Amino acid sequence: MKSLLGVVIVLFLFSNVQAQEELKRLDLNLKNYEYPYPVSFIEINAQKETYTMAYMYVKAIKPNGKTIVLLHGKNFNGAYWQTTIDTLTKEGYDILVPDQIGFGKSSKPEYFQYSFQQLAENTKYLIENLHIEKTTILGHSMGGMLATRFALMYPEITEKLVLLNPIGLEDWKLKIPYHSVNDWYEQELKKDYKAIKEYQKESYYAGAWNEDYAEWAKLLAGWTLNEKYPLIAWNAALTYDMILTQPVVYEFKELEVPTLLIIGTRDRTALGKNLVSEEVKATMGLYDQLGEETAEKIPDAELVEIPDTGHLPHIEAFNQYITALLSYLKK
Repeated sequence: MKSLLGVVIVLFLFSNVQAQEELKRLDLNLKNYEYPYPVSFIEINAQKETYTMAYMYVKAIKPNGKTIVLLHGKNFNGAYWQTTIDTLTKEGYDILVPDQIGFGKSSKPEYFQYSFQQLAENTKYLIENLHIEKTTILGHSMGGMLATRFALMYPEITEKLVLLNPIGLEDWKLKIPYHSVNDWYEQELKKDYKAIKEYQKESYYAGAWNEDYAEWAKLLAGWTLNEKYPLIAWNAALTYDMILTQPVVYEFKELEVPTLLIIGTRDRTALGKNLVSEEVKATMGLYDQLGEETAEKIPDAELVEIPDTGHLPHIEAFNQYITALLSYLKK
């Protein structure tokens, strides 16, 4: 029995070391990580400072005159939209994919008051700078909260709104104890590849996992090897606070634009699940219920559910996701 236990321990340690060895140390602004399309930069003047915002602007092969803006989630950047960009540009759409301030290849501020209004204003500035007059806004995860805020602030330039497994469909601060920015920061400092993978496996994919997901977990983990990781962790803590203190769930009824909800129903993503009892945890992030509830709140909404799919339908169930998206865009 002891020898068997020893073998198990050795195998566990070996697999953990192997996972760490596979990681690539990533630059603060991902200079050593290649995006699928050329990246441009624009200067954003906000809060008495100048920041650099990265973006990909990919023109259609045969333009149909329409543009779609893709907004990434909290634990991601514009690169994970590659297959979406590939398909939509072939269908005639110009595609704009920004990295929000604090994410991806964009600036990581030391001091910044994060708000969805500020991020929406930055995005609108980029859109106007590229002389785009109207656009469909598609947001995933945290990007869904930002997309909602953008559509509420700028309905005149938002032709359609698409929410792909957005977070913020429930008000988590009603269920979890208060966690300060410092608390979130300390939590972020403890992260490594194993912790990131386990979180994503439990919440994003609800128990499922395959190597298609590993790329995005390793992207986050690669930052933990950077000596400036505390700055990345601080920005992550600030955005946690933004998400929890600035809910959009109460304003869905105010949306004035046609909206498509694409929901992977196996998703169980919810911030702060580690801070509550198992009983409360079981009531959070139930996307098979939240999709229907949200569609009822939005005046002009259409819901497409993708069964047995987690938080990233555009990675996990691309064909079903893109079929639903294209069908809606062509209406």
